[in-house]
This record gives sequence, C-alpha cells and structure tokens, in this order.
Amino acid sequence: MSNTQLKRRSFLKLGIAASVVLAVGGGALALMKPGLVNGRLSPSARIVMTKIGQAMLLGTLPTDPSALQAASDALLQRTDAFLAGLPVHVTAELDQLLGLLISAPGRRFLAGVSGSWEEATTAEVGAALQSMRNSGTELRVQAYQGLHDIVCAPYFSGEESWAVLGYPGPRTV
Repeated sequence: MSNTQLKRRSFLKLGIAASVVLAVGGGALALMKPGLVNGRLSPSARIVMTKIGQAMLLGTLPTDPSALQAASDALLQRTDAFLAGLPVHVTAELDQLLGLLISAPGRRFLAGVSGSWEEATTAEVGAALQSMRNSGTELRVQAYQGLHDIVCAPYFSGEESWAVLGYPGPRTV
C-alpha cells in the first residue's frame, strides 16, 4: 500500500467522522428549545434571563422577595420591548445564545452553571458570569458581553432604576 493511498484513506475517514459530528451536532441544535418566540423571550429564556439579571444587577435590585419578583418581571417586560427594536440578525444570534444556555450542555460548558437555572443561586450565577467575563475563550467573553448588554440596557432604561444611578429624571420645563 502506498503512502498516497494511506493519506487518502485517512482523509476519507476524517471526512466521514466530521460528517457524523456535524449531523449529530445539527440534530442537537434542532432539538434545542428556542430562546425567542415571535421576537420575545421564550418561557425557558425568561428563567435564564431572570437568573442572569438578578446576578448582574446584584446590589441594585430590591432584596424583599416580592419587590425582587416585581423588579424582575419589569426587567423582562422591558427586555421584550428592547428586543423588538433590534435588527433581525441580532435577534437571531440572541436566539441561538439563549437556546444554547437553555440546554444542559450549553448551561454547563458555556456558562459554567452545573445545576438547572431554576435551582441556581445568585452567587452561583454571578460566579459563572465572572468566569465567562474573564475567560480566555473568545466565545464565552462575547456571550457574557451580549448578556450584559441585554440585561443592562433594558434595566437602566426603567424609571425605577434611575435612583440607583443618582439620576433625578428628565428635566421638566
């Protein structure tokens, strides 16, 4: 058997293996829950964004459980409104990111949250976000930056957050 035939066989085996990996990966992506439904956060994405929002905004949100729930609900409503103004390609990328975070492998390997989002504590999610932010992997850093923007822009656009910033509100004439 010549060296050329051996290289060709190795190349073909690699091609077949890569095809199988892509097929399995594509199938897994097809099974992922959507992050957005009709341009709004899906129910699963609402859980993810609530936990991420509470961790990112720790110290600015109320500590009383009912007030915290009301602030989280208001943040999700403003997030949906914010998403409505984004270009289609941005919402498509966000849909993929949230779909990945909703999945167990994505939650574990991209975000670093080992348990379910429902059971994750604010401290666990905060540590996972800091790990993403300081990661040597560009994908994790970009995911963190996107999540940061999707949380902070809607939150700080709400009047209830202005006091945290020391902003008295728009001037009245």
